Amino acid sequence: MFHKIKSVTPLENYRLLVHFTEGCCREYDMTPLIQRMPVFAPLRDVPGLFSQVRTDPGGYGVSWNDDIDMDGSELWENSVPVSSPFDSLLSFADATELWGLHESTLRKAVAYHKLVEGVDAQKYGKQWIVTRNAMEREYGPAPQR
Repeated sequence: MFHKIKSVTPLENYRLLVHFTEGCCREYDMTPLIQRMPVFAPLRDVPGLFSQVRTDPGGYGVSWNDDIDMDGSELWENSVPVSSPFDSLLSFADATELWGLHESTLRKAVAYHKLVEGVDAQKYGKQWIVTRNAMEREYGPAPQR
């Protein structure tokens, strides 16, 4: 299964905090790769390079520059889950992609009180978020893709 990356944050000691669109957060330790693979050595040797990590367009991986990148599957499979205050929060766009719905379905669910505003879903500016628990309650487990 493909796990799309929403954001990545560099941490101390060459670790990455990776937020996935499924609403979970995982920590990946780059130290072993930096020590044994020369392609990753600049992350240690070039001041400030490690902190320049960015999510690739489409969320398929992360990269530091044109020469150093990492696939999202590697980040998922060889990382450990960590708790975050944002665990289980999904944007409407991410939730509809995971469940194969249309965003209007979720907006209507809020309007008809299937998803309770302020409890299950909340709007911040123009962006709606929804809890994973509410999605699973109303639409069942996210289908495997």
